[in-house]
Amino acid sequence: MGVLTNRIALACTTIFLVLTQWSSSWPVNDPTLGFLELPLNTSNLDIQRPYDLALSERYSFIEGVHKLWVYFTDKPHSPDSRTHARTEIRIRGYDYSSGVWQFEGYGYVPSGTANVTIMQVFGASPHATTLMLIVGSNGTLTYYRTAVLDPYIYDRWFRVNVIHDVYASHLKVYIDGVLKFEAPGRGGTFHYFKCGVYSQPDGSYYMESRWKGIKVLKKCD
Repeated sequence: MGVLTNRIALACTTIFLVLTQWSSSWPVNDPTLGFLELPLNTSNLDIQRPYDLALSERYSFIEGVHKLWVYFTDKPHSPDSRTHARTEIRIRGYDYSSGVWQFEGYGYVPSGTANVTIMQVFGASPHATTLMLIVGSNGTLTYYRTAVLDPYIYDRWFRVNVIHDVYASHLKVYIDGVLKFEAPGRGGTFHYFKCGVYSQPDGSYYMESRWKGIKVLKKCD
């Protein structure tokens, strides 16, 4: 971690100098400005799927696209879990308890997938999560089930940026570069990012999401 910390500090210094010199030429609606993209490879991607199935039965990675699917009747990701069925990418190596962190990815949800979580910021207190993005039965994309971020998300690629400021206990959600929602944090001592499909109690029989261009970024202190 010491080597990584030093690399982050050096990269942040470089970013600060570039932004200072060329700030007028950067697009103002880019949520990644001032953030450092962290190294991400297959070792950071833990695929959680029904515990009794082989990985290939619920996940594929072809030409840069992660495809994750699940059936409502599938078992949970571990024998002792009481949660609903899921096939999700759990990002490892970047669990955090402080700072300002960002998830970026391009998602795709085919029509018919309904009442399913496609992205999470895990960790909260007393809740399990700080953020859930849910696709509803009519194709809406919502923060939990309380606020509509996009009225119809089906059958197209869309860019997702979620910024979690632990210090300020605050989150921002951008869809296609547009700030759609802000929310307070929900406590907790550690957090990490997930994406894929995690069925809600009223989930559709078949659920699928696809992801590409997944990134984890950290704001330069």
